Formats: sequence, structure tokens, C-alpha cells
Amino acid sequence: MSITYNDLMQVDLGRLGTAVSDWKKAVTNLKQLETDARDGLKKKSDRARWEGVNAGVTRGFVDKTAKEFADLHTEANSIFQVLDDAHRELEALQKSVRTLTDEAKGKGYTVEDNGNGTVSVGVRPQSGADAKDGKDDTKQDRQRYADSITGKVAHANDIDLTTKLALKRAHGSDPHNAGHAKYGSLNDAQVERALELAKRREDMTDRELAELNRLLRHNGREKDGEFATEFFEGLGGPRQTLEFYAAMSIDGTDGDASKTRLAGVQDLQKYMGHALANATDPYTPQSVKGDRQHLPSWWGAEFRRLGTQEIEWERGMWSKPYGYQVLGGLLRYGNYDPAFLTPIAEHITQLHQDDPHRFVSSRPGTSDDRYGFNPSGKLGSGNDPLNSVLEALGHSPEAAEQFFTEKPTAYNEDGTIKSGEKTDFKSYLDLFTKKDFEWTLDTNSHHVLADEEAAKNALNFGPNALGHALEAAATGHPYDSSTIDPSVKHSEAQAKLVHDIVEKFTKNPDLLTHNMNGDLEEEKTGPLYALRDSLGNISADYIGDFQRSMYLESTDSKTFPVNGAAADLGYGNAQKFLGLVGQDPDAYNAITSAQQAYTANVVQEFLKAEGKDLTAEDGARVGDLVAPGAAIAGIMSNSRADAIYDYHTAENKEFNEAAADNAKWVNRIVGLGTSAIPAPFSVVGEPVSWLAEDVSESVVKSVEKDTIKEAEQDAGKEYSQGRGAAADAATVAVTSYFAHHEDIDAKTREAIERAVRTQAGVSHSDGAQWNSSGDGS
Repeated sequence: MSITYNDLMQVDLGRLGTAVSDWKKAVTNLKQLETDARDGLKKKSDRARWEGVNAGVTRGFVDKTAKEFADLHTEANSIFQVLDDAHRELEALQKSVRTLTDEAKGKGYTVEDNGNGTVSVGVRPQSGADAKDGKDDTKQDRQRYADSITGKVAHANDIDLTTKLALKRAHGSDPHNAGHAKYGSLNDAQVERALELAKRREDMTDRELAELNRLLRHNGREKDGEFATEFFEGLGGPRQTLEFYAAMSIDGTDGDASKTRLAGVQDLQKYMGHALANATDPYTPQSVKGDRQHLPSWWGAEFRRLGTQEIEWERGMWSKPYGYQVLGGLLRYGNYDPAFLTPIAEHITQLHQDDPHRFVSSRPGTSDDRYGFNPSGKLGSGNDPLNSVLEALGHSPEAAEQFFTEKPTAYNEDGTIKSGEKTDFKSYLDLFTKKDFEWTLDTNSHHVLADEEAAKNALNFGPNALGHALEAAATGHPYDSSTIDPSVKHSEAQAKLVHDIVEKFTKNPDLLTHNMNGDLEEEKTGPLYALRDSLGNISADYIGDFQRSMYLESTDSKTFPVNGAAADLGYGNAQKFLGLVGQDPDAYNAITSAQQAYTANVVQEFLKAEGKDLTAEDGARVGDLVAPGAAIAGIMSNSRADAIYDYHTAENKEFNEAAADNAKWVNRIVGLGTSAIPAPFSVVGEPVSWLAEDVSESVVKSVEKDTIKEAEQDAGKEYSQGRGAAADAATVAVTSYFAHHEDIDAKTREAIERAVRTQAGVSHSDGAQWNSSGDGS
């Protein structure tokens, strides 16, 4: 019977704690008996000169008795160690679940036990958390609580099951013979079970695969790295790791595999990837017992050596993949240490540069597109390891920063360093942005070349992954992270990278052009246009730097702060870059959300500093504060119109729908500016403050209003709607403050609001004109 939410909430773990104490005493006493038997009884027996029957019987009896005391001590110690770990982990889980429950109830939510190990989080009537205007704004937040609590209940259930199995094996089936399986911790039992399942490979049932996945999920990312390290060591080594994963991924993606099996290997890919990242991290913290575990550095070198070798997991295989194709599937998940990942990323990139089709030429020609070493199906089938390792960098910020900002290292084909030699390119940013850089079609689809749309989509897999890697390198957090960490500041190297990115694409705008052959027939679609959403996210993360550049604010400005080192963006380059990138609906949303949130922060910091000393004459000063953001809004208006009416790559509906997902950037920028994010970080969900909530609503309204009709576009690109939207959005920054500080007199409020509206309108026109006159996209 599985543990339920109510079980975990109500169980008295004090009784288990008492049992742990009792077994600890038993271990101590049995240790003494073992010592007495070994050093006393057995030594005397060994020295005695037995004759006759005593020589064969009594000595044997004494030896057996001494051994049984040792076995009893071994069994008691195994039981103690397993129960001690189980008690500690269950206590932590119970405390965490109770804390989450209290948090949820504090927000007016209800937590209901579904009876099957899961929970549902609803809204308590008249709690203040119910839906507003028919819209449920709490759904995402409530689901986060439900998922988190359910995951912890599942973890508790796995601890319970593993503990029972370990106790059974430690005791054995013979009541007259002690000391069977030996465990130094619950982790030992969990690793033993995981390896026992892994050895069955394709013969694992779906239920057993689900059990292995749970063990990897709940233990593979533990901070001390003990489980992850022992699991991969238990598989046998790098080659055996690749053989196991290859066998399982092909088994689950084969055309005959069930949906359940496919889902199982998708989970295996994810959890093994995270565990490998943990096991190869040399900086894992010490465990509660004081040790620190990780795989030795030669694992990375061996993976590089195997990268260009064929991997065979069944004797006589006809089609054999290369090591990097298999490893790539695992690398797509997990935050890897630079010492492990960066050399692999450099090696794969250089192999691709030498021969772009080296790996994809061996892809299966008669398989379904889901078949391969990337069961997730995201950005390719897994034939091209370049896509995989770029995704790995996208989840590994430190490695990505090192990869893009440090001098490249030249590698031999076997993954060893080319001593004394240099690469023929200065940086990987330079290499990937060469106009003749060749991206591959990483797909198993039979007729991909005959399907123009499918081919275009497949060619975007690599550039999309490149965008993710650049995001992580520039921002310092995984590209798909849902958390806000205020401790992450832009380093000098990251800021220089962003400066180079902006400069690179403004000098080569045709790399990003996306044209659906509308009225601009002479424009070709650029090979990297799929990067624009990622470049939009980078722009949003560096929104302070972009605002500084609009009206040539000084690089050490305190009024317009940046998050760490300054990118020192060039005046014209920043404007042109935003215009290029803003044609993408997702990028447009990220930039719009970030600039409105940043403007609100800057304005409110000024209003707070002035306090009751505010006067009507301060209107001009506040107007200056909204000017850069309004100029960016003007650039966005022009870019949006270009995308819709010139390039025919998007519709108003797409821009409006993208704006609904603005919480990530609004919360991040407002939170960093107001210190509203609790340490060490928070999950993006509900607004971090009333200001974030006001800005979130403002973003949606302004984006919906920022439209232009085709007739207006043809008549000379007038942006009356967008200008009004920018004025409204800028005004929110002051009205939101006044709503929470009613001690400001009406005359002062009116003067400041008027000045803000006026300056926002003027600056919006500036931005739209800048982008229109300098439009090279």
C-alpha cells in the first residue's frame, strides 16, 4: 500500500526515531560481543591443543559462534544505517510538505488528498484568492504547490519501499543465520536496487523502468552526489553507460514500443542526464557523513575518446551509432560543470566544423522520426551531437560562459588537446555566425527534403539550440529556468559577450532576417532567424544596458542601474539590434515586459527618494526617466509592424498571445529592483509584489493596443495606437505608486502624470523613427 499525503502529514516519526536509537545501542553491544568472541573465545580456542573429538567439534563450534556474533553485528549495523537515513529523510520530507501546506493555506488555497499519492490544490471560497472577472490567476501557482507536494509524497513512498527491501535482505530468509546483505546507508540499498534493475536493460518491464526512474529522480540530484556517482560506477564505466542508455533509448523509441515505454525512456533520458551532471561535478558538497563523491576526471576524457567510436550493445549489430550521438541524449538534461562539459562541447563543434555530416550520415533511413537517442523529441532525433551539446550548454551557464568567452582550445580527433596548436577561428560566436556555417537536418523523417516546411523546421533545430546556449552564457542561468536568483550578476565576460552579440548581428542583419516573400522579394531568410526569441530574452535580461543606450546615458549611471557589469552598448547598434530582434513575437514580449518593469522600478525609486518633497516641477524629471523605455516601445511598434506587413511572418494575434506570458520577465525585473524576491530565490508564479501585478496587467493592455492598420502603414507608418499604449504604460509607473502613497497632493500628481504621458509619446515617436530610418532588417 502506497504512502498518501495524509499518511506523511500525520505519521509520528518519533517512534521511528526511537527504533533508530534502539538499533544504535544494539550495534554498540553486538560490536562488544563480536570483539569479546573474536579476541577472547576464538583466540583461546585457536591456541588450545584440542585432541580427539574436541579438535573437530568444539573448535568448529567456537569458530561458528564467533562468526555469528560478527554476522549479527553486521546485520544490526545495516538495519541501523538504513533506518537512520530513512528517518532523517522522511523527517525532512514531512517538514517540507507541512511547510508547503501552510504556505498554500496562507494564500487561501485548499490541499486535498486524492488517495493515490497525489494531491489537488484548490481555492477556499471567499478567501480572496478566487478568480477575478472570471479569470483564474492562481491556477499556475496552485499547480506548482500540487506538483511539489505530490513529488515529495512520491519520494517518501520510494524511501519506504527501498527501506523495506533493504531490511528484508539484511535479515535474510534464514532465521538461524544472521548477516546477509551489508549496507552502510540507505543510499547503498537504493543504488543496489537501481543497478539490479539496470542490468535487466531491455528486459525491464514498464513497471520496473518506472521504479528505476523514480530512484534516479529522487536520488540522482542529491547534493552530495553519492547515489549518482555509485550508480554510474556500478554500470561499469563510460562505455557501459553509453551501452545501457543506447539500448534503452532505442528500445523505447522503436516503432513497436508502446506509449508507456516511450514515456519511460523519456523520463530515463531526463533523470540519467541530471544524475550524470551531478556525478561529474567535482564541487558537490559534503554529505551528512562528511564525504564528497564524484566521478574521476578521466570519465570526461574517456567520453571524448568514445565520441568518435562506434558503440555496440548487441553482438553483430548492423547499424552502430557513434559515442557522441548516444552521449548527446544524456547531455541535453542537467547543469554540467565546465571542466566536464566545455571540452566535450569544443571537441564536438570542431568535429562538426571539419565535417558537418560526419554523424548524421549514419542516421537510420527507415525509422520513425521519434526513433533515436533523443527520446524527448525536442530539437532533433539525436543524430547530430552538436544540437545536443548546445542544448547542454543552454542548461549549464558556467560552461556556456566559458565556451563563448574564453579562447578556444584545439582538439585532436580522439578528444585529446592539440599541443601548441590554435583553432582557425577566434571565438565560437564568430564560428557559428559565419554565413557559410552548415547546419544539418537532424531528423529521421523519410520525406523531409520533399517537405519544404519540415526541412525549414529541422534546419532551425541547431540555431534554436545555439540561442539557448547563448542565453545561458550571457545571463548566468539556464535558458528555461523558472526561478529568479538575485545573486546572479552579469560578469565582465558576460557583458562583453552581449556587447559582441549586439555588434555581430547589427553588422550582419541578414543572418536574422525572416521573410515570407511578401512585398520584399529581394530579402532572403537568414540562417539564424530562429535565434531571435533567445536574443530577445538576452535583451530583456540586459534591459538596463539597452535603456542606457537610448539617450546616451553614462556607463556609470546610478539612475539607470544594470545588473552587474555594464555591456556598454553602442548607441546605434542597440537600436538596430532591438529592431531586428523585436520582429519575433516572443522576443517582442520579453523586451516589452522587461522595459515596462524596468521603467516602473526606475520611476518608483525616484518617487520614493523624493517622498513628500515631490512638487509639480518634478514632472520633467520623471518624464526623463520614462523616455528610454518609451523609445524602446517605439522600436518595438515599428518592428511589429514590419513583421506583420512587410515580412508577413506573424500576425497581431501572435504578438497579443505572447504577451499573456509576461510573468517571467516582469517578476524578474521588478523583483531585482525592489528586492522583493525572497532569498535564495523564488519560483516564477504569482506576482512578487503589487508593482509586478500592476505592470503585468499593463503589458497585456499595451501590447493589445500597440497595433497599426495596413492603410496606416502604407500611408507613412503612423503609430498613434502604439504611442498611446506607450503613454499609458509609462503612466502606470506613477499611478501605481500614487495608489499606494495617497499623501501626494492632486496638483503634483496631475503634473507628473501629464509630463510622463507627454514624454512617453515623444520618445515613442523617436524610437519608431529611429528603427524606420535605420531599418536594415
